[in-house]
Amino acid sequence: MQEANRLKRLPQYLFTIMDNLKQEAAAKGKDVIDLGMGNPDLPSPPNVVEALVKAAVKPENHRYPKPTDDVSKRFRRAVAQWYDQRFGVKLDPDTEVLPLIGSKEGISHLALAFLNNDDIGMVTSPTYPVHANGIIMAGGILYNIPIGPENNFRPDFQALPKEVVRMAKLLIVSYPHNPTAACVELDFYNDLVAWGKGKETILCSDLAYSDIVYDGYKAPSLLQAKGARDKDAYCVEFHTCSKSYNMAGWRIGWAVGHPEILRSLAKAKSYIDFGIFPAVQEAAIEALIGPQDYVHNLVETYKRRRDLFVPGLHALGWDVPSPKATFYIWAHIPQKFSGLTSLDFAKLLVNEAGIVVAPGTGFGEYGEGFVRFALVEPEDRLKVALERLKKVLALKG
Repeated sequence: MQEANRLKRLPQYLFTIMDNLKQEAAAKGKDVIDLGMGNPDLPSPPNVVEALVKAAVKPENHRYPKPTDDVSKRFRRAVAQWYDQRFGVKLDPDTEVLPLIGSKEGISHLALAFLNNDDIGMVTSPTYPVHANGIIMAGGILYNIPIGPENNFRPDFQALPKEVVRMAKLLIVSYPHNPTAACVELDFYNDLVAWGKGKETILCSDLAYSDIVYDGYKAPSLLQAKGARDKDAYCVEFHTCSKSYNMAGWRIGWAVGHPEILRSLAKAKSYIDFGIFPAVQEAAIEALIGPQDYVHNLVETYKRRRDLFVPGLHALGWDVPSPKATFYIWAHIPQKFSGLTSLDFAKLLVNEAGIVVAPGTGFGEYGEGFVRFALVEPEDRLKVALERLKKVLALKG
């Protein structure tokens, strides 16, 4: 039985390969430090867990959820309140907020809802894999916009080929950026919206890491940009509880923005899923409108990890930038190992040091030559990782 052509078009999922290598190393008795997947290691907020437990025992929450249920209305209001407090953006919770089973689900289904076979979806490269893979799964045409250190990992929209822009129905950006940790100011979104006006192109922002910021940086929202709320701007933004509240496994997020775009996304989802377990919605409400000290403490934890790991790499002669957002380190493969692909270098780190990293090529063709460290291990484990890396970097390239 042959799988669908759309699946054959997808690139090899390198994170599965790295998981297999991790398991093989562990089976041989090797102590593995996993800095590969951006999977938060800290527990969810206690008050959020308590809200889930309290709601989970109620029989009325065991039925199929509906958008008209009280909890769904309150969740949408909580998202609107959170956006107002974070960004000063006032949303209509009934028309400009759509709950999702995690932002990854919503982004992939956005492509499914809008792309025909002759429509182009544009993404930066490197990028979070679902941005590109969702376009391919929907049957659309993927166009990679290369970004790199030379342009501060920001796309030049004015340089895009006119024929590509004419056929483009979707453009996805994500700042703070995964995997590179690049950041932008509001001017970037002002320019993006101005560029998008008059084009039949959905401007999509993935803002998952807006709270994981350091050194006084504040991540802006696309919806703060001038003209972003206009009817002809077609702006939508995705967010999630996964990173800000360490609720990655809970699978809850949301899309906000253009009402017509959200209606079509909701229509597509209605054929595919039944929505979010009400108890999880209750927990997310508590996360969004409850005390926010947890988020502050979380950021401080990641900052300590960054301030340990980045100088540690520098001391080993590995020159990497210190990010002012996310919990990622985007590192160019050291010169002495430049003859290796990013996957080969990642394999070397597993085999020689028991350290799992994400190979850059897993984030798109322009991620080749880099690896990504995710700071999702405690500081004592990061110290061990640095000691092991010292031995690897001493090997003959």
